[in-house]
Amino acid sequence: MTAVLSNRGTSSLWARFCEWITSTENRLYIGWFGVLMIPCLLTATSVFIIGFIAAPPVDIDGIREPVSGSLLYGNNIISGAIIPTSNAIGLHFYPIWEAASLDEWLYNGGPYQLIVLHFLLGVAAYMGREWELSYRLGMRP
Repeated sequence: MTAVLSNRGTSSLWARFCEWITSTENRLYIGWFGVLMIPCLLTATSVFIIGFIAAPPVDIDGIREPVSGSLLYGNNIISGAIIPTSNAIGLHFYPIWEAASLDEWLYNGGPYQLIVLHFLLGVAAYMGREWELSYRLGMRP
């Protein structure tokens, strides 16, 4: 039996990473859109689970009368919800860094926007990932 040893070449770490990300030989295809999709969907899912279990009440109407939707505040699986952003915020983008404190962000319903926007980005990246895989496999749309 003869063993052939060959030098694989000295490719950079970035080149090997790019080859691994775009390889169709992996069990699950990741792709460049997957690099965006995976963190977005994991963020949306984890914030939803944490918010469903333990989010504080939210001032949904802007009249300083908070509405609770989490399990720790007396709701059950049927009545639990992530309460939407306060009407006082309107249609404005409300990221964490715009609030004076994390308590204010939670009180005004910031997790709702975080979940929705990360989920929408994740779904768009999933569709891009499907296109990218078909492109790598040489399929036609």
